[in-house]
Amino acid sequence: MSAPLEDSFGRVHTYLRVSVTDRCNYRCVYCMPEEGLTWMPREDILGFEEIARLVRIMARMGISKVRITGGEPTLRTDIIKLVEALRAIDGIEDIAMTTNGHTLAKLAKPLADAGLNRVNVSIDTLDPAHFGRLTRGGKLDRVLAGIVAARVAGLVPIKLNAVILEGENNDQIFDLVDYCAADAADTELRFIEYMPFEERKFKSVPAEVLRETLRKRYTLEALSPPGRRDGPATHVRLKQNGLKLGFISPLSEHFCASCNRLRLMTDGHLRTCLAHDDTPSLRDLMRAGLTDSQLEEEIRAMVMGKPSGHDCQITGGTLFEGVMTSIGG
Repeated sequence: MSAPLEDSFGRVHTYLRVSVTDRCNYRCVYCMPEEGLTWMPREDILGFEEIARLVRIMARMGISKVRITGGEPTLRTDIIKLVEALRAIDGIEDIAMTTNGHTLAKLAKPLADAGLNRVNVSIDTLDPAHFGRLTRGGKLDRVLAGIVAARVAGLVPIKLNAVILEGENNDQIFDLVDYCAADAADTELRFIEYMPFEERKFKSVPAEVLRETLRKRYTLEALSPPGRRDGPATHVRLKQNGLKLGFISPLSEHFCASCNRLRLMTDGHLRTCLAHDDTPSLRDLMRAGLTDSQLEEEIRAMVMGKPSGHDCQITGGTLFEGVMTSIGG
């Protein structure tokens, strides 16, 4: 092990999110335009050997948790091989995946057998027609089947992610709670504030507004000590049914001061802050022939230049830069 991966504000980084593709089989209204996006040429996307190499280098600097994201990561046909390669890296203790769940019914067991620990599944409503509109074609029954398969395969605790949009699905909160409460022992429901990239298409719902809504029916028992977080989320447990809830509130309750995350983008850029896209491409440096030691120096320099935080607010402030599908959700 070499020295910890620390920035100029003393934040030590142990968590890497890896976007393996910018492609997605859904067109969620808050993520991309209805007509879709122009996908990156395949030669511009990091190969799995390149990803594994960078993860090995960063594991020596203290990265212990990796989350595979996209786009939709299961669209990479050799995703099982990547999980196997990451599982073999010394120092990597936890491998998770964020997915829309569309093919999870088929892939849950192979992913678990390859070494995946957990999954997060995106599900913003339990109404099939509404789900189809929000995802522009997604099939709710496939996602629900995928969640069941993930539980059977042992990919637990399962975290279900719901992006709440004012006037779109903020009336779905209690339905989501009821669904998750049936499996409260190994399920966490997470409410995520909508984050505007380049333009503000929807109105975000602050985390405290969601908590006030929930208090009309439930007693919320705090699990996150004041001023501390378990990753990006603050947590409560519902006294009535034992369900754990997470609130990820990057706009209304900034958690930049405790950020320990880095994002390896589809094209090899190391995004040190979700709001900023200003680092050289590690892909280009690798393909130019840099050694592992030289890449480590470059990564340390990028992390040392990480900004203190972002200025995006529920209303106003500076919007996030880039496209979420290539950054990694």
